[in-house]
Amino acid sequence: MRIHSDSFSDGQPIPAEFAGGDAKGFAGNRNPHLAWADVPAGTRSFAIVVIDPDVPTEPELIGRDDVQIPLEQARTEFVHWAMANIPAEVTEIAAGSCSDGFVAKGKTAPKGPTGSGQGINDYTSFFAGSDELKGQYLGYDGPYPPSNDLRVHRYYFHVFALDVETLDLPEPFEAKDLLGAIEGHVLGQAVTWGTYTLNDQAVLPRE
Repeated sequence: MRIHSDSFSDGQPIPAEFAGGDAKGFAGNRNPHLAWADVPAGTRSFAIVVIDPDVPTEPELIGRDDVQIPLEQARTEFVHWAMANIPAEVTEIAAGSCSDGFVAKGKTAPKGPTGSGQGINDYTSFFAGSDELKGQYLGYDGPYPPSNDLRVHRYYFHVFALDVETLDLPEPFEAKDLLGAIEGHVLGQAVTWGTYTLNDQAVLPRE
């Protein structure tokens, strides 16, 4: 199974139009184009999960002008998109078709392929302490790494081919619910990744 994007090349920078934020603030926040092929026989639906594994574990460091977040600072995952029950006949998501602009407090009914379901992303918890921004963030919301982070963030776009048409998920669901529900149902999977940073001194983490 293969996946590619016309919006960015594998392992290369993601353009700012697909990011949640840029140097000026909230950005275009369009979902990038994704397409997949060589789908396993028996596939009845697809699921997509997008994860950044490079988020600092000490939120008090984020955005400070007096400190740079070290490359080796402990990191955790941040979910940017979780979509389930994508019909088997859908093998492409057009750029901007599921998200086209940042919505404060979150999109209430994000677009997606007919029959699909959009889960909560981690901006829901990230903005929970902000009266201006707190809300339920459904669907895709793109990269917005700390401008003082010395690590280039990586964004992994996973697509899963499943042997079930519909997953049994709570409402609303999170990526962890989706990943639990697909256990034992994955016929194939593919991943592509891109990078994004707001710090011209940032570098990719050493493997």
